[in-house]
Amino acid sequence: MKALIIVDMQYDFLPGGSLEVAKGDEIIPIINNIQKDYDLVVATQDWHPKEHMSFSSQHVGKLPFEVIDLDGLSQVLWPDHCVQESYGSELSEDLDTTQIEAIFRKGMDPRIDSYSGFYDNGKRKDTGLAGYLRARKIDEVHVCGLAADYCVFYTAMDAISEGFKTSIISKATKAIDKGDFMEKKNTFIQAGGFLI
Repeated sequence: MKALIIVDMQYDFLPGGSLEVAKGDEIIPIINNIQKDYDLVVATQDWHPKEHMSFSSQHVGKLPFEVIDLDGLSQVLWPDHCVQESYGSELSEDLDTTQIEAIFRKGMDPRIDSYSGFYDNGKRKDTGLAGYLRARKIDEVHVCGLAADYCVFYTAMDAISEGFKTSIISKATKAIDKGDFMEKKNTFIQAGGFLI
C-alpha cells in the first residue's frame, strides 16, 4: 500500500508569500494529477503561533536566515510565515484537496521548529503521522511539496527512519536553495531513499 505525502503547499511558500519558493506554484498541477495513483493521500501544514521562536522577528537585532542556537538545536531564523489562521498558512486553493484524507499540522510549539511531518526538529514530539500510516497498512510513501531542501527532505528522512520505503518525487518539489538540495539528495539516497 502506497501513500502520497503532500508537504506544506501553503501560500506563504508560494510566489508572493513571505517565505516563497521560486516557481513553487508550478508543481501544483503535477501534484493534482498524481494523487489518483495512491492508496492514501495525506498532507502536512506548517501552523505556527505568531510568537514562534524560529521567526527572526522574535530576536532583537537578528535578521532572517541568520542561524542561532535555540534550546540546544541549530535554528535558521525565518521571516514570519504560516502563522495560525492567517491567509499565508492556508493550503493553496489551486491544490486539489478532495483526495486528502488527513492533514498533519506541525510547528505549533513556539520553542521548537518542525520541518518534518513526522516529528519536530528535536524529535521531542510526534505528530502521529507514522502511526496513522501504519494503521492504514501503508508500507511505501512518496513525498512531494515545498520546500525540497527543508520540509520535504526532513519528512522523507523521517519516513525512512520509520521503516517506510521512501521516495521523493523530483518533478513535484522545488527547493529554496538548489545547491543545498543537491547535497541533501545524496544524504537521502545514502540513507536508502529513492528519487523518482
